[in-house]
Amino acid sequence: MTSSHTDCHYCLQSLRGRKYALREENAYCVACYDSLFANPCEECKQPIECDSKDLAYKDRHWHERCFKCAKCSRSLVEKPFAAKDEVLLCTECYSDEYSSKCFHCQKTIMPGSRKMEFKGSSWHESCFVCQYCQQPLGTKPLITKDNENYCVPCFEKQFAHHCYSCKKVITSGGVTYHDQPWHKECFVCAGCKTQLSGQGFISKDEYPYCVDCFSKLYAKKCAACKKPVTALGSAKFISFEERQWHGECFNCAKCSVSLVGRGFLTRQDDVLCHECGSA
Repeated sequence: MTSSHTDCHYCLQSLRGRKYALREENAYCVACYDSLFANPCEECKQPIECDSKDLAYKDRHWHERCFKCAKCSRSLVEKPFAAKDEVLLCTECYSDEYSSKCFHCQKTIMPGSRKMEFKGSSWHESCFVCQYCQQPLGTKPLITKDNENYCVPCFEKQFAHHCYSCKKVITSGGVTYHDQPWHKECFVCAGCKTQLSGQGFISKDEYPYCVDCFSKLYAKKCAACKKPVTALGSAKFISFEERQWHGECFNCAKCSVSLVGRGFLTRQDDVLCHECGSA
């Protein structure tokens, strides 16, 4: 009577005094095991016999002696390695061929080390720091100026403009008035506080006013219609003896003919054309 470990499960030859290998609780002589189950080596294409160490990576197999760098031929057994297009390389060869160079120190970023990427360039994590305080930036918000990176607080301390009105930092946009920076929301009419960014305005005593407020507060009134006379409100205006008229209002008080560009006469507060004034 024989047991499963006394005869080869495939060729049925006795295993007494012979080497054998087990697979799924069945015993095989070495020759049968190698012919049935040995994996072919990726390097030499020969079967990896049962008495050899089988090194596997991503469903591929190597003899221990064949598991080496494709470029420098150094053994990769129990050493870190990288794969590129199914070719195995030691970390040094991989770095020489494929690894990124740090934008800051220009040294290779080794495989397995943490790499920071920003605007198409790569950094060692230890090199990706604020130019001013030298603290790691990691994934924090940052601002770039002259190819140098800054954390937001340091950039604001060094370079940011402060609003002339509220004194706070202007992070984007803004308005310049009298060579001073303003937030758009802070640049308002000194009278009604309406935002003036993108709007017409008039300056008075270094303060900006919307046209309506300036007209109400400072513009002289038309002697005819009593409405404010401003350069923005009318294409032409007439001034005579401290009185002003809109161009369209400067008419003869009697016949209403336009006096713009014509001679005229005055009678008390009225202006008259020559015909009416001579009548």
